[in-house]
Amino acid sequence: MAPFVTCLRCRECAREYPVEPLNVCDFCFGPLETAYDYEAIARATSRRRIANGPLTIWRYRDLLPVDAENAIDIHAGFTPLIKANNLGRVLGLDNLYLKNDSVNPSFSFKDRVVSVAATKALEFGFDTLSCASTGNLACAVGAHAARAGMRSVVFMPADLEAGKIIGAAIYGSTLVAVQGGYDEVNRLCSEIADSYRWAFVNINMRPFYAEGSKTLGLEVAEQLGWRFPDHAIVPVASGALLSKIWKGFNEMVSVGLMEGPVPTRMHAAQARGCSPVVDAFNAGEEMVMPVRPNSVAKSLAIGNPADGIYAIRAMTSSGGGAHGVHEEEVAQGMKLLAETEGIFTETAGGVVISALKGLTERGAIGRDELTVAYITGNGLKTQEVVGDVVHPLAIRPNMREFEEALHGLSPSAR
Repeated sequence: MAPFVTCLRCRECAREYPVEPLNVCDFCFGPLETAYDYEAIARATSRRRIANGPLTIWRYRDLLPVDAENAIDIHAGFTPLIKANNLGRVLGLDNLYLKNDSVNPSFSFKDRVVSVAATKALEFGFDTLSCASTGNLACAVGAHAARAGMRSVVFMPADLEAGKIIGAAIYGSTLVAVQGGYDEVNRLCSEIADSYRWAFVNINMRPFYAEGSKTLGLEVAEQLGWRFPDHAIVPVASGALLSKIWKGFNEMVSVGLMEGPVPTRMHAAQARGCSPVVDAFNAGEEMVMPVRPNSVAKSLAIGNPADGIYAIRAMTSSGGGAHGVHEEEVAQGMKLLAETEGIFTETAGGVVISALKGLTERGAIGRDELTVAYITGNGLKTQEVVGDVVHPLAIRPNMREFEEALHGLSPSAR
């Protein structure tokens, strides 16, 4: 068992529970979260200890709720943090960085959370790993279950992109395609979790699973030379990623790795076809009203986000903001990132880049401020959205036709 975990604690009423596969407080129905002995962690951890650790999420083992010695590890984490000079010039930002999590083993940040959840599932004696997914999570669950020698059963909306369906199936997972959106899939899985002894990573394993997202905060601060960014732009689906990155930043202060207070302003990015968190924040509301998703950014299409309220609290306490992008801007953001920095991101990344552009244009981010945009998934999974970029020069194999075709291009394309 993890040496520094003390209990599970309700995020609303603070009641404490044993470290078991639970996710909801039976008194107030609030979500449960892993609690730690930060004083003990502070005595055990250090920047040197972290630097001597593996180049994966497990270098932060002291702040994760599992026994790292038995980690289900496919080498997620310690992904590139790239100084985005070209994109920065376009947007008018001199200190812009991209956290490129699209290069994780199953090509999204979900490898971080599933590595933690799968490890905990084995600690609890489960033999089946499962999830409700908008695509990326299904891929990560399949990969980690294969590594762990576990069975995997993944549930997803029936209309997902082909790249994500194949990305889950290749690992031998049992795929269940549900007629409905993510929220219907999640409700079904909640019922199944009550009847089957399966480890649903984002339901009964959620208090442990969500902690893996913290590593995206810990890693960025370390890669910046033990500095916090001034701004973090994060794609929002359930809201857990944004709130956990914020938690990770603050835990670094709590255990003495960094000095506080944390200066980072947290910004949420969503597409207008499903933007309940952005809409609530910009309306000055803490409660998030559910919506019916209709967005090309399917990985963010959660109409009733479980952690939306906590994302809003993180944005509010950090002095951050929220930006919704129009649906046509999603592909524009994907293309802009690819054409300037050579990174092919999925739709969620397109949302982030377009939101970053919008935040900059309205003056929310200053030219010299240290800014990190989180790119969480790979564009090979959502190729359909940018299929209009394909315009090959069709010629026969001779120089004359090649030169005629070349001269027919615009000067910028030659």
